[in-house]
Amino acid sequence: MTRKRLRSLLPFLLFFLALAGFVLHRVGWLEPVEKLVVQVSAPIQGGITALLDRAGALTQTARDLQDLRARTEELEAENARLLLENVRLREVQVEATLCRDLLSFAQERQAFDLSGAHVTARVIGLDPSNLERYLLLDAGEDAGVQRNMPVVTERGLVGRIVEVGPRWSRVLLIIDVSSSVNALTQSTRASGLVQGQPDGSLLMRDIPQADSMSVGDTVFTSGLGGSFPRQILIGQVTGVLRKDSDLYQTATVEPTVDFSHLESVLVVTGFAQ
Repeated sequence: MTRKRLRSLLPFLLFFLALAGFVLHRVGWLEPVEKLVVQVSAPIQGGITALLDRAGALTQTARDLQDLRARTEELEAENARLLLENVRLREVQVEATLCRDLLSFAQERQAFDLSGAHVTARVIGLDPSNLERYLLLDAGEDAGVQRNMPVVTERGLVGRIVEVGPRWSRVLLIIDVSSSVNALTQSTRASGLVQGQPDGSLLMRDIPQADSMSVGDTVFTSGLGGSFPRQILIGQVTGVLRKDSDLYQTATVEPTVDFSHLESVLVVTGFAQ
């Protein structure tokens, strides 16, 4: 019998086998074989079902992990946004406090003409042989700022303008060695000249021996010479050096202004001398 003939008879053979199987099933002759097949295939089907369940669980777990990862990324992004917002709000609060303090100072000094400015640069100790301590401001001639104008904050005297551009100016700090300010103590009214020292401190010198000095006394500008307004806070006396053989006594002064953290200042554009 040729292969081609077998192929043509194959559908009839399959139909015959199916019909014979159906008849044998109906009469019950295949029941032992069916039970045997069920007994043999049951463990296999159970294993396949278990594998499918595990595969489904792993698929669900992977899906849950993916969702969790996406949610974690969303929360991290939200946390970063809230952190930046918190920093911004804190900065706004700090700036509001600084502006409020400066405004309060301006209201207490209504005899002064004041112009606000921000510190844009701070240079301290460029060269040991030519030590300079100054600030750069973002206000200049366009804002009415001129040379020798005093610069203050609500905490006291900062310095004076020594150089001006159209939109910038340079402030020589009172802690610079070339700076000198006529000063007066609050309690004893002792007078002297406050000068900057190489280490960034202040020294009040040329105090007459007859004047009484005490540690803790407050030092203000005296207004002598007309360079600075009267009663601008400079600092506090921390030590007194007095020798009977000297004509004058000296005192160390701790400035009330924190020169390393200045952000906003006021330029005194006019005052009654």
